[in-house]
Amino acid sequence: MNAQAGPLLHGEWAFPRPFGTRAVLIALAALAVLFYTGQRVEVGRMISMTANSMLPADASGEGESVRGLGKLLGRLVPLQVSDREDVSRIANFDPDQLPAFAYLEEVSAHEKVLNPRTLELEDHPVSKTYLVRPFGYLGHVAVKTLETLEIALWGTVIAVLLGLPLAMLGARNMMPYAPLRFLARSVVGFLRAVPELISALFLVVAYGFGPIAGFLALGLHGAGVLGRFFADEMEHADPRPQEALTAIGADRLAIWRMAILPQVMPHHIGSTLYVLDRNVRMATVIGLVGAGGIGQELKGRYDMYEYGHVGTILLAIFLVVLLLDQLSGRLRRRFL
Repeated sequence: MNAQAGPLLHGEWAFPRPFGTRAVLIALAALAVLFYTGQRVEVGRMISMTANSMLPADASGEGESVRGLGKLLGRLVPLQVSDREDVSRIANFDPDQLPAFAYLEEVSAHEKVLNPRTLELEDHPVSKTYLVRPFGYLGHVAVKTLETLEIALWGTVIAVLLGLPLAMLGARNMMPYAPLRFLARSVVGFLRAVPELISALFLVVAYGFGPIAGFLALGLHGAGVLGRFFADEMEHADPRPQEALTAIGADRLAIWRMAILPQVMPHHIGSTLYVLDRNVRMATVIGLVGAGGIGQELKGRYDMYEYGHVGTILLAIFLVVLLLDQLSGRLRRRFL
């Protein structure tokens, strides 16, 4: 005891340094890489533009709009809630049978009309009647949001249906033949490597605009993700129940059903919930290329510079993601 305590009493022991020369050199190299790449991706310009967007308009009183991010955020409000439609474009329109809360609005305007005598465009007053639905656009956004959730759900279903067989073929404790394992792992790697947005572009060409391309793109990429997760989870299952079933002559499918699946089911559920959560977000993104859902509506409104509609869509997406996070958390606590 005294022999061990001697160095402590004489001050020969000290706390190890938290970092050494090698760690400092690595940190300096990392900072140099970040500085170089930051210049290439214009990080400094981003910081400058973000700071300028938070400044008030200049004091000249000319009302110059705030540039950059501030200008964009300003265009998103007020949010678009209602919609209106020219009654002349509504088939079999009956003014005595209006939808709930809807009303008619008369609008006077001027249109350019060609004068057949002078062959010049002249202003002529016109009056148009519009059907105004106070909450019409909210209803339209709700329908598109529901379609987005349906796309995400079916993408997850396809991911499970394709990913589980691929995982069983790629797991070492399920498939003893190395060539088949390599082939299954290669397919899983390929599906996982192709982003949903890229596959959606090709699927839109094959199936046209709409939700088919959306849930297929999500399903194929999700199959690659779940194929990898499921296979890894199967390989980490306790081998002793598998060895016991093998000793009594059980086949591979029986071993999976009675020895592997009960162990990995909570992990499978967690992985599936992760893919579902991701699919809801990606269903919005792939809609930008015409694969249905709220993303397709967002792209159309953005292209027409209808930023009030864009703000409403972004708020709906935020609320859906927030609710999904709460639901996913409860499901994880319930099953995991």
